[in-house]
Amino acid sequence: MTTPAIAANGLRKSYGDKAVLDGVDLTVPEGTVFALLGPNGAGKTTTVKILSTLIGADGGQARVAGHDLSAAPRAVRAAIGVTGQFSAVDGLITGEENMLLMADLHHLSRPEGRRVTAELLQRFDLVEAAKKPASTYSGGMKRRLDIAMTLVGSPRIIFLDEPTTGLDPRSRHTMWQIIRELVTGGVTVFLTTQYLEEADQLADRIAVLNGGTIVAEGTAQELKRLVPGGHVRLRFTAPDAYRSAATLLRDAGRDDEALALHLPNDGSQRELRTVLDRLDAAGVEADELTVHTPDLDDVFLALTAALPAQSKESAR
Repeated sequence: MTTPAIAANGLRKSYGDKAVLDGVDLTVPEGTVFALLGPNGAGKTTTVKILSTLIGADGGQARVAGHDLSAAPRAVRAAIGVTGQFSAVDGLITGEENMLLMADLHHLSRPEGRRVTAELLQRFDLVEAAKKPASTYSGGMKRRLDIAMTLVGSPRIIFLDEPTTGLDPRSRHTMWQIIRELVTGGVTVFLTTQYLEEADQLADRIAVLNGGTIVAEGTAQELKRLVPGGHVRLRFTAPDAYRSAATLLRDAGRDDEALALHLPNDGSQRELRTVLDRLDAAGVEADELTVHTPDLDDVFLALTAALPAQSKESAR
């Protein structure tokens, strides 16, 4: 069995009498993108800080890159990279100098540091700006430089804490492509974000953090099926077929003008097969079938507003 990149059990953290994390369990397989969603103050950044050894937990256990977080923090640090909400770029020096500084901090030899710097500047399309002060960079360029600096030490696991906050749509999509390429190269990415489309586009699994606990976890599609409102729309061109289907599927909503039926459905393969089998058995064929499921906005609002902090729901 493959050792997960990150495995946490019962993580707890309080500030004064406020419990920020109240028993958080996480498992992140290697070579995947794991997204942690939650409202402001939910504890996303605290989770990242604990797992990246920046702060200690009050309780619970965690292993990162196969190393115990408490017993071997130095080994954990050697295996990870962290890009926080706020840029670590020094605006007073050039992009290249920022990279070389990171190479020195990782104790790379001068030739190796220059080689890695040149490769990463090329990879992140920063060659033309490399000799310019980083203070002159756009937000998207600074973010690319930030991640390039994180990669100097060739980390196996990267923590990205809201990496696209404040970026324009084009820069955000560029960042998404960078993240996909990292994972293709075998890197594990632990991502926190408030952009639900971002989690939907990138994450292999998503966990929703609310009230200090994980209230739901699964793929984007699995999470969407947790929220009521999903349905299948069946449209017919022949009125006779429409009437036959409406008689057969009595719990479906009718749109007589469009010759369409709306049937409550979670969009799962089993549910769809049940509907189609009933139509096939009656010799009725729909001309168009469309599955409608709630989006992650609906999931996020429902889970962070309606579920009490103590309840846990799994989409696995």
